[in-house]
Amino acid sequence: MRLVFAGTPEVAVPALDALIASDRHEVVAVVTRPDAPAGRGRKLVASPVAERAQEAGIEVLKPEKPRDENFLARLREIAPDCCPVVAYGALLPKAALDIPAKGWVNLHFSLLPAWRGAAPVQHAVLAGDEVTGASTFRIEQGLDSGPVYGVLTERVRPTDTSGDLLTRLAFAGSGLLVATMDGIEDGTLKEVPQPAEGVTLAPKIEVEDAMADWTAPALRVDRLIRACAPAPGAWTLFRGERLKLMSATSAADRTEDLAPGELAVTKKAVYVGTGSHPMELVWVQPQGKKPMRGADWARGVRIEHGEKLGD
Repeated sequence: MRLVFAGTPEVAVPALDALIASDRHEVVAVVTRPDAPAGRGRKLVASPVAERAQEAGIEVLKPEKPRDENFLARLREIAPDCCPVVAYGALLPKAALDIPAKGWVNLHFSLLPAWRGAAPVQHAVLAGDEVTGASTFRIEQGLDSGPVYGVLTERVRPTDTSGDLLTRLAFAGSGLLVATMDGIEDGTLKEVPQPAEGVTLAPKIEVEDAMADWTAPALRVDRLIRACAPAPGAWTLFRGERLKLMSATSAADRTEDLAPGELAVTKKAVYVGTGSHPMELVWVQPQGKKPMRGADWARGVRIEHGEKLGD
């Protein structure tokens, strides 16, 4: 099939690479989000998908919005058979959905109908799911509600961050997406409507959602830190400034009775109280500084007896 691939971030690149390598399909163009400011200089930078497509000599389309008439006209000229999608980042209007004969097919990083939305992997980690996966489905105008072509499963490891899990799903999912294109092309793959039961939503996790609640059990705080890594990053307040929480571990063996948020420092570690048992802060990032070990941060700020996080 003639394919137009839509995607933007680094997590979409493995799928693009797999489709380019396929001997059954041709990626004739790529759709991605416009260049965005990045780095300290805030210079405009092309998306990872755009950079990979340019390296491969593939036409790149960067509409401000997918409903732009110039973009729709060019898509009609290209006349793709199918448009595979991975984390494109914009809603597709009906005018665009109607162009490819075999539709737009999304690789979504959850076992649909669970975790429909922008942040399925983060919500799976936050909820403590033991198993998640990826699904390919035909895009319709509802939120991730279209019929499913294929799925794969992936175990969520106890120490997984969202970044860890998403990386594994991106590479495993690339094979699923190619297999889905193969099955659509030869007519062997049938779409299956999603069940009405079991629908959960996974909206984007904003910075304010990533603030640690020290009155919650340690298990909940641990999930928050891992779910928000690498972005947006879990955080708390210390002496009125934000402290990013990059890594923490359970310290259930600690015998001292720490109130929620209360800090305790030893020569080699710093501990914080939660609603259940203490946690060790392994890596933190003070505001305006580089990441550092929790013990090094604690020595540098000279924590006083009874001081708390979150105050």
